[in-house]
Amino acid sequence: MKIISKIKAKKITPEQLFMISVLIVNGGNYLYNLILGRYLGPEQFADAAVLITFLLVVSFIAMTFQLVTAKFSILFSLEVFASFTTKIYSYAFLVGALFGGAIVVFSEELQAVFNTSSSQMFVLFGVGVPFYFLMSVNRGIYQGKKEYKSLSITYQSEMLCRLILTFALLYFFEAQAAILIAIGIIVSFVFGLFPFKKKAFSIKNSFVISKDKNKQIIKFFALTAFYELTQIIINNSDILLVKHYFEAYEAGLYASLALIGRIVYFIAWMFVMLLLPAVVQLKKDGKPTKPILMKYLGYISFISFTIVFFCFLFPEQVIYLLFGESYVSMAPLLWKYALATSLFAISNIFAYYYLSLDRYVPVLFLGIVGLSQIFLIVYFHTTLLQVVHMQILAMILLLVVQLVFFFTDKKEASINIENE
Repeated sequence: MKIISKIKAKKITPEQLFMISVLIVNGGNYLYNLILGRYLGPEQFADAAVLITFLLVVSFIAMTFQLVTAKFSILFSLEVFASFTTKIYSYAFLVGALFGGAIVVFSEELQAVFNTSSSQMFVLFGVGVPFYFLMSVNRGIYQGKKEYKSLSITYQSEMLCRLILTFALLYFFEAQAAILIAIGIIVSFVFGLFPFKKKAFSIKNSFVISKDKNKQIIKFFALTAFYELTQIIINNSDILLVKHYFEAYEAGLYASLALIGRIVYFIAWMFVMLLLPAVVQLKKDGKPTKPILMKYLGYISFISFTIVFFCFLFPEQVIYLLFGESYVSMAPLLWKYALATSLFAISNIFAYYYLSLDRYVPVLFLGIVGLSQIFLIVYFHTTLLQVVHMQILAMILLLVVQLVFFFTDKKEASINIENE
């Protein structure tokens, strides 16, 4: 009885609740991809993988707005933040509309470049993009205010809607699979808007943000946008290039490989989401920030290389269990792809840490290596194995550069913070 009472007395912290929620959401998204892979087969799954990759690209672009909102929700007073959020919602919707409109306008060209079976799937996807940008600002408010319960609900709403609706559409309708998947994606964006933080902004707010604060916002926004661009390049360029250079069947096989290997990145991301508000708050309070970096770095390193080791020992069993016999030919590449992703996840946390402190050099390293990865794959893509080897080479280089910078950086990273 004493043991039970002690367990009940231990309350789950908001951070722990969010981490559990992220695991559930990632599990749901993983299940979504796995079922699609099994249900559609390699060739049709290649089209689905393009849509999923576009979803990841949009999420990285929109993440710029989320991170900027999260940071300044900590630094600004309520009055300043209300004016700030009113503007950032407007800018987010405008950027989302422009980006989504471009996808719609160039849908036929996108079909030709990525060898998809339909251009309509891009049209439908583009229509939903502005909602994703609004959703990201809403999430940024919850992230910065550390309202992890509401933040968890927005992620779960999006995931559950996409999972349930997509397979309901595939089961009940005999339309083209890629179009039904696109419908499921855009409806999930709307569900992801809830719960909506209505009190965070006011259209009637007339408070004018000072020039210094505007400069601070613009500087961090530009830095974050560049960071997210590097994430897009490194995380998604390989799938899109493989879809361009290889036949649909091989591209579908590679998509399954990438999905399994990237579980490392998705697990690491839940620690990254907690890192920014923690680092900004510690720096604002005048406390050292590197201990929390080392804490999360240890977690990510252990999880990453445990997954790589497991993929090395049981590659065929993992692929057969998750995707089925049609994809088992990718087994020899599994641990190598997981290794590339692990090296990136570890390198990435250094860049994210310095990003939180307005330090741009490690983020610049990401951009340079991301472009190097593209050039390597463009010139060396005779086989899928060669594509994976090029990524490992690029990620080893990235990790070495990040470690050298970290250990030679003599000063504690600094950030200019204006308290209200």
